[in-house]
Amino acid sequence: METPDNATPAGENAAETAAETEELTGIAAQDWATASAEPQYRAAVVDLLGALAYGELAAFERLAEDAKLAPTLADKAELAKMASAEFHHFEQLRDRLAAVDAEPTAAMEPFAKALDDFHRQTAPSDWLEGLVKAYVGDSIASDFYREVAARLDSDTRGLVLSVLDDTGHGNFAVEKVRAAIDADPRVGGRLALWARRLMGEALSQAQRVVAERDSLSTMLVGGVDSVAAGFDLAEVGRMFSRITEAHTKRMAALGLAA
Repeated sequence: METPDNATPAGENAAETAAETEELTGIAAQDWATASAEPQYRAAVVDLLGALAYGELAAFERLAEDAKLAPTLADKAELAKMASAEFHHFEQLRDRLAAVDAEPTAAMEPFAKALDDFHRQTAPSDWLEGLVKAYVGDSIASDFYREVAARLDSDTRGLVLSVLDDTGHGNFAVEKVRAAIDADPRVGGRLALWARRLMGEALSQAQRVVAERDSLSTMLVGGVDSVAAGFDLAEVGRMFSRITEAHTKRMAALGLAA
């Protein structure tokens, strides 16, 4: 999943979470063997990995499609390389689900419709809109998952953070979009409106996914301390504020008004 942290100042995005600034406690201080003894926590992790796995598979498919819109052969090759990285992330998540005795397809299935609906509703009309979607839309999802990862056991947290590593799309998108705006400033207004739409759709999609899965909603609101130490409704609000702030900074990196 594309997470263009290099395009924003270090330490100034939603990835800087409690796990990076505070001493780990509760579940976050445990490994998978210990934490998974709690059935509700195990169910939440399977849901989380299933959602991530389908997201990575969808990202692979979308990048492969976006490559068809690339204006040059070099751009096409660059997107193909990124698509390959996304598929490798998918394989890691699929293998992890199998390793914890969860059937990968069954774990992904509950999230397929919501993610497919999001991609259908935000289908780009051209190359530049596709780049902005990958940079803005996917980054919002990545920020959300990084926030959740801060409360996961050490083994699961390491996997989640590794599959959220930047595939290179972030800086690539910034370079291409800025060049397009420099060549024709009118492009900026259209892309700014597109990015604002993506922001709304991405947040709605994330909230929908969580609301439809009891284990994930419990993890976020901290209804069971053993599932997600430290999360409460106030923290959820702060989490979405951090995600929104990171979005504003990415828009600035693109040269667009938030």
